[in-house]
Amino acid sequence: MNPVLKYLKHLFAGQRILGNESALNGLVKADGLLQDLIDDKKIPGLAISVRKEGQPILQKGYGYSDLDNKVYVDPKATIFRIASVSKPIAATALAHMVKDGHINLDQSFYQYVPYFPKKEWDFTIRQLAGHTAGLRSYRGMEYALNKPFTIKESLEIFKNDALQFKPGAAYHYNSFDWVLISLAMQEASGIPFENYVQEKVLGPLGMTNTYIPERQQGEKHTTDHASNNKVLTVPDEARVTSFYSKNRFGFRKAIEVNNFYKLAGGGYLSTVEDIAKLGQAYLEGTVMDSEILSQFTTMETINGTPTYYGLGWQVSQDKKGRPYFGHVGNGVGGYANFYVYPEEQMVFAILINCTDPKVQGQLDEVIETLVSIYASSA
Repeated sequence: MNPVLKYLKHLFAGQRILGNESALNGLVKADGLLQDLIDDKKIPGLAISVRKEGQPILQKGYGYSDLDNKVYVDPKATIFRIASVSKPIAATALAHMVKDGHINLDQSFYQYVPYFPKKEWDFTIRQLAGHTAGLRSYRGMEYALNKPFTIKESLEIFKNDALQFKPGAAYHYNSFDWVLISLAMQEASGIPFENYVQEKVLGPLGMTNTYIPERQQGEKHTTDHASNNKVLTVPDEARVTSFYSKNRFGFRKAIEVNNFYKLAGGGYLSTVEDIAKLGQAYLEGTVMDSEILSQFTTMETINGTPTYYGLGWQVSQDKKGRPYFGHVGNGVGGYANFYVYPEEQMVFAILINCTDPKVQGQLDEVIETLVSIYASSA
């Protein structure tokens, strides 16, 4: 093996499981594509974690978590806003609630939240989870609210609006669906949504670097003394990335937002390592009974037309027909990719500290490079 590839084999320690030059060359290409995003000033910082059969094959930080102070991204410790990658976390918690018999996916939402204003049509938890209930999406600057709403208080934003269509008749992606689901989960369980997620998902899966945002200025954390789990935690500021937006003049600090109320749809903060743990748990079948989970990761259809969405999970095939499930997230100061390839036994978690940086094409190329090479090496 030539000296460069020998060096890279040590750099990408996960190559011990495959160890061929083709795979190493793929890692070099992926690494170069990601570094180009920093060098070309398309993003301030990025972290990636890629697993193959449970082994990390690429876990690395690029660029800065803090541009002003030149703090580098640490893939193990740097905490990002994960935006809509929060939905698979919430969906996993919802699956537990279904398993425990607290929620029926095909029951009316009003069974759990009877005080929500009645609409022209009834709708179910399943329809909310699959974005076929007819709720509207954000208007204007609603995606960037900076108000300390509780989940219940946030109903004021959209509760009086009519449904856009008869539930089940169409697909319309939005985060308000998951605001309602998280409220239904609170009412059904009798405990705060974030406590339930901590107890059923984050704790058992070892996602110790996944946090919720503070609801009010100055609020630090409370502790669930019964379980000794941190449930309202603001992580060490040194570990939380700065959040940026981009314009033609470069990067600037993103506007202040408060995402507590939409925790289930887009509020969590996490690391790539933690997100990869979630994907790996699905591959290994350690979350729960597969019969329940399969409902969440199976693509739904409307009159025979695919929605490319399950329940809280995007479900599709890549351009070469390889099936995957996962989620893309875009929020103020954060952009995320999370994909699970069951046939290739691969997990991808990519987090960026910038609002919609317009780099999905490059991220797709990185993922395609690694999936193609590792699939052929299997």
